[in-house]
Amino acid sequence: MKIQDSDTHQILIADDQPDVLEALRLLLKAEGYKIETATAPAAVINAIEDRDFDVLLMDLNYARDTTSGQEGLDLLSQLQKLDDTLPVVVMTAWGSVDVAVEAMRRGARDFIQKPWDNARLLAIIRTQIELGQALRQGQRLEAENLILRNEGGRPKLIAESPIMQPVLQIVSRVASSDANVLITGENGTGKGVIAQMLHSISGRAQKPMVTVNVGGLSEGVFESELFGHVKGAFTDAKADRVGRFELAEGGTLFLDEIANLPIKHQPKLLRVLETGEFERVGSSKTRRSNVRILSATNADLVEEVAAGRFRQDLLFRLNTVEIHLPPLRDRREDISLLASHFLRQHAKRYRKSINGFDPATMQALLKHGWPGNVRELDHAIERSVLMAVGDKLAPSDLGLQSGREASRRLEDMSLEEVEGFLIQKTLAQCDGNVSRAAEKLGLSRSALYRRLQRFGL
Repeated sequence: MKIQDSDTHQILIADDQPDVLEALRLLLKAEGYKIETATAPAAVINAIEDRDFDVLLMDLNYARDTTSGQEGLDLLSQLQKLDDTLPVVVMTAWGSVDVAVEAMRRGARDFIQKPWDNARLLAIIRTQIELGQALRQGQRLEAENLILRNEGGRPKLIAESPIMQPVLQIVSRVASSDANVLITGENGTGKGVIAQMLHSISGRAQKPMVTVNVGGLSEGVFESELFGHVKGAFTDAKADRVGRFELAEGGTLFLDEIANLPIKHQPKLLRVLETGEFERVGSSKTRRSNVRILSATNADLVEEVAAGRFRQDLLFRLNTVEIHLPPLRDRREDISLLASHFLRQHAKRYRKSINGFDPATMQALLKHGWPGNVRELDHAIERSVLMAVGDKLAPSDLGLQSGREASRRLEDMSLEEVEGFLIQKTLAQCDGNVSRAAEKLGLSRSALYRRLQRFGL
């Protein structure tokens, strides 16, 4: 497992000359960077396998009897297979145009010749840290299930099916506005991804996006989580605490599973949406908030309003624009595209040489009902990558349950397996509707959500 220090930018310096390593260490440490050094290509590989770095600054020559730079060029090729998001800046005392061009071709982001100019080197490192962070952020979005391909500088969903085209159109029209957006759809359809996409291409993209899983909040901590509290406001309030509205100031607040918000707390949320004003728990000082609200649910909020469980005026504030995500079973044209995307992602992650699917495997993927939607597909491909022994995924690698396997005897299962099996079966019977499934199972929505999280459903 890689170790990452989130507070300090970390730089790996690779060179076989102690005086060069010490000079660079002193220069970069004075700028606030955390430094690690390596003196040979093998040590560079070991360090990158064990720890995340923001930049690699590496020499191209390690053997004293060579000035060709070949060792460094070979190392660059290895690094591209290991981590193609790591910014690499190469340096050599034997600089030439040919070596520089070849280094860039093999993945280096920039090139500096010894002896270096301190100001230029620091400027290059700062630039590469920023570019590396942007690239890793894009990769994190990609790992969220649906994204990314870049088209005209904007992220695009992997969504070729006709039913997804209205979704893309609405996202492109409203992303740049400050309009509140309600995202609906079954569990696993990618509501969180849409929220991230809306934020990433909005005018607030450089400000924070803060997520609150409303379904996971108990009634007693709701106000404190959203609005914060002051020291002494209640028994365990031993210090002031900033709430999510303040953390998201200037940016986006994403309220996931909004249908689970207890009715008694809904007026408090409505007030801040209408006026932009709130108070921390235990304080009389009114604060103002400037955030864009995105929310998501798999419930039918119109039904919730009719049943008296959700305020109609709050719904009107939340759904200035509504985006509905169809289930995966209704967008089968996208299954092969998504499956191939997940295969590439997980094969790279687990370093396995898998380059495609057996025809029967793809047929099995297309036939499956996918009650867990895109999230279930992602998990199925990840599991199959781990289980695969060949260079193509076989049907047996998927582990998808047939009707006969799904109805195996309960007495053959553990208690936890029985619970997970019954929850998944009930969700499928209710077409992914959590409210109906919770009612059928005799659970509250929040209790069912906690179990869904536990079982990864």
